[in-house]
Amino acid sequence: MNDRSNLLASWRQDVPASIVVALVALPLCLGVALASGAPLMSGLVAGIVGGLVVGAASRSSLSVAGPAAGLTTIVLAAITSLPSFEAFLLSVCLAGVLQLLFAASRGGAIAEFVPGAVITGMLAAIGLILILKQLPHAVGYDGDPEGDFGFFQPDGDNTLTALNHMLTNDFLWGAAIIAAISLLFLCWWDKARPKQGPLRLLPGPLVVVLFGVGANAAFQQYLPGLAIAPSHLVQVPVAATPLALVDQVRLPDWAAVANPKVWTVALTLAIVASLESLLSVKAVDEIDPKRRVTDKNRELMAQGLGNMVSGLLGGLPVTSVIVRSSANVEGGADSRLSTMLHGLWLLLGLALVPGLLNLIPLSALAAVLIATGYKLAKPALFVQRWREGMSQFIPFVVTVLAILFTDLLIGIGIGLLIGFAFVIWRSTGNIITYVEYGGKVMVRARRNLYFMHKPALQAALAQVPDGVELLIDLSATAYVDLDCIEVINGFVRAAEYRSIIIRVRADHGQRSAARIHAPVTRARAT
Repeated sequence: MNDRSNLLASWRQDVPASIVVALVALPLCLGVALASGAPLMSGLVAGIVGGLVVGAASRSSLSVAGPAAGLTTIVLAAITSLPSFEAFLLSVCLAGVLQLLFAASRGGAIAEFVPGAVITGMLAAIGLILILKQLPHAVGYDGDPEGDFGFFQPDGDNTLTALNHMLTNDFLWGAAIIAAISLLFLCWWDKARPKQGPLRLLPGPLVVVLFGVGANAAFQQYLPGLAIAPSHLVQVPVAATPLALVDQVRLPDWAAVANPKVWTVALTLAIVASLESLLSVKAVDEIDPKRRVTDKNRELMAQGLGNMVSGLLGGLPVTSVIVRSSANVEGGADSRLSTMLHGLWLLLGLALVPGLLNLIPLSALAAVLIATGYKLAKPALFVQRWREGMSQFIPFVVTVLAILFTDLLIGIGIGLLIGFAFVIWRSTGNIITYVEYGGKVMVRARRNLYFMHKPALQAALAQVPDGVELLIDLSATAYVDLDCIEVINGFVRAAEYRSIIIRVRADHGQRSAARIHAPVTRARAT
C-alpha cells in the first residue's frame, strides 16, 4: 500500500512525462527491430514489456527499459546464426533466467566500480550520437534506421556519410521545416514554460508531435510539394482489430533448448544486457535531480524478469536505456509510474490507434531527440570536466570519442582502461617521502604500498648514504605488498656492509613489517 501511494503521489508530473517517453520510445522500438533484422512487432513488444514489467519490478525511479540500440549487432548476428527467429526468442527467455542468477549472486555491485568521468562521458557520447543520428531524419533522410546508434552502418556507410547524403541527395524541405520549427519551440518552451498553472504540465514534445501531424496535413492540402511521404512517417504495424495483433506475435521454439548455439546466444545477451543496464541505471542516478540511488541487484532481477516475459511474448531483449531514461528525466518524471505508463501508452496506441500513430513525421520526433541529445552533451559539461583537471577530463573525452566511433560497451571499456591508468598514475606519485638531516634519514610511506610503488621505494632507498641511521616509517600503512617488502629486505641485507643502522616503525602494519628483517620500533613518528 505504501509503495502504491508513493507512486500515485507524483502522478501530475509522471503522466505528462510518460507521454514524452512513449513518443520517444515509439520510433526507437521500431528502429531497433529494423536494425536488428527482427519483426517490427518484436520491438514494440519489448518496449511495452520494458515499461509494464520491468517498470513494475524495478526500484529505479527514473530508468526506462526497452529494446536497446547497443544490442542490435548481437541480435542481428544471433537471428542470422540460429535456425529460426523463434529459437532466438528462446535465447531471450534463457538470458532472462541467467540475469536472475546474476542478481542472486549480487552481481549488481559491478556498476559501483565505474568512475564518474566515464559515466558522464557515456552520457555526453549518447547525446552527441542522438544529434548526429537524428539530423538526417530531421531533413527527411531515413536511410539509417532509428535504432542504429553505431558509427558504422550495415550498408558500408557511416554516420558522417549519412550526414553527407542528407545534404546532397535526400533533403526534404517539408521535413526540415517541421524539424526546425519544432526545435525552436522546444528551446523556447524550456525557458518560457510557466511555473504555475495547468500549462506547466504540458509536455513540449507532445506539442511538437501534434504540430508535425497538423503541419504535414496542411502541406498535403495546400502545399503538396512539401508534403511528407508515408515512408518518412512512423510505421506501426496495423491490424484490422486489436485482437488481430495477437496473430502477429511469435512464440519461442522450446524444441531448440538442446541447441548449444541457443545457450551461447543466451549467455552473450545476459552478460551484455546486464552490463548495459547497470551502466545506464548508474548514469540515470547521476542525472536524477533527487540523487536517488538504485538497488543494482534489484535492477538486474527486474531486467531478467523483463527478458523472460519479452521472449515469451515474441519481443526483443530489453535493457535499461539511457535515451528514454533521459527523456523521462527531462519530462519531469518523479517516480517509476512514468515508466509503467509509457508502456501502457505504447500498448494502447498499438491496439487502438495505430493509424493515428502512423501520421507522426519522423522529423518531428527527430527534433525531440536532438533536443534531448543537446541536454546530455551541453558544452558546459565539457568545460566542467576541463576545470576538474586532466585526470577527469581525459577519461571523459576518451570515453566520448570511443563510444562515438565504436559502440557503447567497447567505448566504456576503453574509458575504464584510461580511468584506471590515471588511478594507478595518481597512486604512484608522491607516495614516498625522503628526509635527511644531521646524519639521520627517514624514508616514509604515506599510504599502503603495492607492487606499482617499487620504483619509488627503490629510488628513495638509493639516496641513503653510508654510515647513517635510517628510519623506514610504515606507520601510515595498513598493508605493504610482498614485492615492496623484498625491496626493503634486500636493502637491509646490504646495509650491514655500509654501516647503516635501520629501524622500522609500523603502528598499524605490524603484520607486514614482521616480514622485514630489521628491528621494529612501535613509537609514533614525531
